[in-house]
Amino acid sequence: MTIEQLRNLYNAQPFQPFIIHLADGRSIPVRHRDFIMPAPSGRTVIVYQPDDSFNVIDLLLVTDWEVGSPAAAASASAS
Repeated sequence: MTIEQLRNLYNAQPFQPFIIHLADGRSIPVRHRDFIMPAPSGRTVIVYQPDDSFNVIDLLLVTDWEVGSPAAAASASAS
């Protein structure tokens, strides 16, 4: 995933929740655009969860993302 691809998801109107899949097998839900923050360099992003936990993600380790999937919608409604 590139920072430009992430910005496209972030700026989508209307915003759609999505899931970031990582090379180590983890899946990180992004429930709302307020829950994601890119680093100035564009190499990493921080994704916050409703319980204030967060993940620091190196975009070079992202293998895929899901937009509008039932899993993404379910993770958004859980917040």
